[in-house]
Amino acid sequence: MKQEIRCGWCGTDPMYIKYHDEEWGKPVYDDKTLFEFIILEGAQAGLSWINILKRRDGYRKAFVDFDVKKVAAFTEADEERLMNDPGIIRNKLKVKAAIGNAKHFIEIQKEFGSFSDYIWGFIPDKKPIQNKILTLKDVPARTELSDAISKDMKKRGFKFFGTTICYAHMQATGMVNDHVADCICR
Repeated sequence: MKQEIRCGWCGTDPMYIKYHDEEWGKPVYDDKTLFEFIILEGAQAGLSWINILKRRDGYRKAFVDFDVKKVAAFTEADEERLMNDPGIIRNKLKVKAAIGNAKHFIEIQKEFGSFSDYIWGFIPDKKPIQNKILTLKDVPARTELSDAISKDMKKRGFKFFGTTICYAHMQATGMVNDHVADCICR
């Protein structure tokens, strides 16, 4: 029986494998899911992705199922609640950034009709970029495109969305396909 080959980064953790097989690299055009990944990727800054995946349900609960309008309306009392929530990464700058980013997300929705139209507008024909990845060493941490998107989003006020986080967001939401060539998900 032939062994299934996956991208090496997902290892053997069942949660990581499920995420790799069912989500990572699959194109996302839904604003709610794109917002979820902005919050999760921002929380991940400086940490491993598995730490965030293990807290995903905590984030879902803490950030009212990633309802961008509700998150944008969070008050100082909500910030305090989040800072005491063991289900998420309790970093004041990241919590404040998530709330601020929700407000900027809504501004983009108003300007472009949807966040999806805005972010996918950076990609030719709004179709995923198919990178030729032979080994994990071939996967970039950032690209000129992630530089450009990150720069534009920072100009719009987003925090915790530097070029490396932006590229991780692009990978997670399928804007780029970085599965290695022999991966079952390629």
